[in-house]
Amino acid sequence: MDPHSTHTGSKSNLAERCRILVIEDDNDVRTMICEILTREGHEILQAGNGNEGIKQLKKSRVNIVITDLLMPEKEGIETIREISKEFPEIKILAISGGGICIPEDYLDLARTMGADATLPKPFGKKELLNALERLNG
Repeated sequence: MDPHSTHTGSKSNLAERCRILVIEDDNDVRTMICEILTREGHEILQAGNGNEGIKQLKKSRVNIVITDLLMPEKEGIETIREISKEFPEIKILAISGGGICIPEDYLDLARTMGADATLPKPFGKKELLNALERLNG
């Protein structure tokens, strides 16, 4: 197949551009995620906590939300529950480095509350993109 053709088939499910909302209170982590996804051609919206994220969703259409679980104001589990209820068509990727519990405990709870996929921190570009591929698969 000619790589320059205009064929609409794609080599990956995320080859088409997505609008992704990244909800993460750690500026460095949020910046890293946004830079990776921007380089992949996605349109990115950002929020520092769940309250900001919900406000973004009410005014902008998105395909995917990536949310941290441990955040101030509105933490990730509550945010996931609200997104799942109000915006059931949006796919959710929950990310967490844990806290006082091991990350898998939080991530299992996130999946129970409505997250479509989970990813433990720390992660790199390949792990993030693979998680998003599985989410859209």
